[in-house]
Amino acid sequence: MFQVGPLELLVVGIIALLVLGPSRLPDAARAVGKGMREFRSALDDPDGDERRHADEPET
Repeated sequence: MFQVGPLELLVVGIIALLVLGPSRLPDAARAVGKGMREFRSALDDPDGDERRHADEPET
């Protein structure tokens, strides 16, 4: 697949800094991290939503 080295990460970081600016870069990184964490948890537990909704009482 793709191999990402330190030079590629540096280039992506510089481009992100230029596009977002230093004040918005931490918020963007935090949002990406949160999205990746949610995606991984959804992959690890594909039936989590079904079980969570099964425990809730119907109204």
